[in-house]
Amino acid sequence: MKNKFLIFIALAGMISFFACEKDETRAILSANPVAPVIESVSDLVLAKDNASDSVIISGSKADFGYNASIVYILEAAVEGTDFVEPIELGQTEVENEFGFTQSSLNTLLITVLPEDEQASLELRVRAVIVSSTTGGSDQIESTSAALAVKITTYGPPSLYLTDDAHSQRLVSANDDGVYSGWVYTDGTAFTLTNKVDGKVYGVTDGVVVENGDPLEYELGAYDITVNLNDGTIESKFAGWSVIGTVTPPDYDFTNDVNMVYNFDNTWTVTGDFHAGNYKYRKDHNWDLNYGDSTPGDGILDEPGGVGNDIPLDSDGNYTLAIDLNTLTYKITKN
Repeated sequence: MKNKFLIFIALAGMISFFACEKDETRAILSANPVAPVIESVSDLVLAKDNASDSVIISGSKADFGYNASIVYILEAAVEGTDFVEPIELGQTEVENEFGFTQSSLNTLLITVLPEDEQASLELRVRAVIVSSTTGGSDQIESTSAALAVKITTYGPPSLYLTDDAHSQRLVSANDDGVYSGWVYTDGTAFTLTNKVDGKVYGVTDGVVVENGDPLEYELGAYDITVNLNDGTIESKFAGWSVIGTVTPPDYDFTNDVNMVYNFDNTWTVTGDFHAGNYKYRKDHNWDLNYGDSTPGDGILDEPGGVGNDIPLDSDGNYTLAIDLNTLTYKITKN
């Protein structure tokens, strides 16, 4: 009996000890936690030549009213978007300070900002703690006010189609003076601009030179490669067209009518066509082409194949359209 009594006393002491310890370390969340603050950040001009330079973004810590373990999350968003689709730039559990190289920050930001241009961005820091509760965990957080900053990012060396509303470009992936890319033109002549140094290139007497003559292509899309080292240029058609017994001038499967790209993966063409059959094909060859195995259902079938021609019932002016997002087509008689 004595031994049992001693054990009971010992257990009671242990329970009392842990109960006291729990009371002493109990965390009490402040009714008005202090949010973190981002210190002012100067406008940033990121540059490839300064790729290894450091960029530090820091601020004051949050205070939740007790010594909590806090995770700080730095987020960015295009100014005016209210962080509807923020991009996470980094996390830290040590203090409200984030370090980057210009290269690493640039890589993150060009997912939301245009390259080689100044843009308005907003930064904020979320201070987050996780509190364990019965059956799960609750996330408690406090967010800083947004801080506006103007940032200029950089992309790979590029030659942009001058005055092009869609910012189409040729890219030098290896930074070796050779620029390649897929571009669409409505038939308007264009030059190529290096936005970094302002140089404008064209083609004079078949040679790519600074301030040369504008490049001229028939309406359509093209794969273009420009070599500034030797002044050469290569290009080939890389768009969609209509071909068949409906297409002038010979009304057979030897003449393509190029389609207009709408910059949303849809293509259209409007013109006078004859009654007959046709297909849609890419790059003026048959490697990728679409017809319809069930004429009239509006669904593109690939490969087009013999017997999968799309019929056009009568002569007239039509708008023919394909949607490569849904692989459907539409025929509209005007």
